[in-house]
Amino acid sequence: MRTYSKNRTIYTVLIGLCMLGFWLFENFYTPDTYSESERPIADNAFPSDYLPSTTTGEIVQHSHFSLSYNERYEQAEWVAYALQKEHLTYDDRERPYFIEDPYVSTKSADWRNYKGSGYDRGHLVPAGDRRFSKQAYDETFYTSNISPQNHEFNAGVWNRLEMQTRKWAKRYKTLYIITGGILVTGLDEIGDEDVAVPDYFYKVIAKENKGDLDVLAFLMKGEEQNKPLQKFVVPLDRIEELTGIDFFYEINKGAQASIERNVVLNNWKF
Repeated sequence: MRTYSKNRTIYTVLIGLCMLGFWLFENFYTPDTYSESERPIADNAFPSDYLPSTTTGEIVQHSHFSLSYNERYEQAEWVAYALQKEHLTYDDRERPYFIEDPYVSTKSADWRNYKGSGYDRGHLVPAGDRRFSKQAYDETFYTSNISPQNHEFNAGVWNRLEMQTRKWAKRYKTLYIITGGILVTGLDEIGDEDVAVPDYFYKVIAKENKGDLDVLAFLMKGEEQNKPLQKFVVPLDRIEELTGIDFFYEINKGAQASIERNVVLNNWKF
């Protein structure tokens, strides 16, 4: 009887230690970085003269996308990447951990801010656009590349826009994509680090066309909506007004003004 009682005590202690180990692993372990070198070399094919302005001065170049981080809101004000037809593979990638971005000077927000918040860790650069290499895929799991999103929005109309973007990449070969939340004062916040929850998200998509740029700017409220994607297209200067970000400011001023003011749908196959 004593032996049984002693064994039961040992098993109880072992189970407790295992549970403690799993809890510590879940709450405190994250890999160091997903970069292959101490400082990754930008190879995302996004032309430097197409990059937007930054309101914070905190631009980070990863191997397969760029971003401007806004510490006040604990997320990127924009991410920018090129999506090419050959990027769209169906490689099966193991989903990695979300980790802080080691190249953001203040470190990006910890993923645990999202736990129990009711919001998805919404990718800005979709992981599905970066299956062509392990590093490209893993880099999308830096927390500098996520923003709190309502699940129905993330899995609904936002996902529809991402899928349409892939169709365009297959059709037009190369797209230049800029994405972010509308970061303004007074937003709801989650977690110990006060990660802001954008009410609206934008996506700017550009393609080159005989020396010119065709641009579509989408503005969406962060909730599921059943309207056609065309209904979310707005003039680019509307996004600039809301964000304080200047898009395509390094190109010809006349061309920039035309891009910002005009909405041209007939250059895109919906």
